[in-house]
Amino acid sequence: MKKSLLAAAVIVALGAVGGAALAQVKPDVLVKQRQSAMTLIGKYFGPLGGMAQGKVPYDLKIVQRNAGYLDTLSEMPWDGFDPSTKSVKSRALPALWEQPGKVKEGIDRLKSEVDKLQQVAKGGDEGAIKAQIGAVGKACANCHDNFREKQ
Repeated sequence: MKKSLLAAAVIVALGAVGGAALAQVKPDVLVKQRQSAMTLIGKYFGPLGGMAQGKVPYDLKIVQRNAGYLDTLSEMPWDGFDPSTKSVKSRALPALWEQPGKVKEGIDRLKSEVDKLQQVAKGGDEGAIKAQIGAVGKACANCHDNFREKQ
């Protein structure tokens, strides 16, 4: 658990690179940052999705904890999507760079849905929480469907 939190902190620190300093960061480092963030988002969302689908026992404490982690990760500056990363081999589709406005909308939607999940989780209403987990999942799926190569 502490290693995961440390990894999230490292990613957020990497994401804090901005402006002129961004030009000094190698594109492959930015891609690794992006991939690490997505991996952590998946790690913390996975159990929540399982709870919403009834595949994993519902646990409010895990919901609240993981919603907090997702909030931290969704706050991360998304420099990992810088156009300089276009030439680095990844699972990102060309649409990622062709439709930057749509990417920004998707990121903003994820952040908004995660914010709502945190609020609902504070109330503890299992039905409302499961519905909001579904909304977060749809926000993630939007980016996966439109900007990520299928496996």
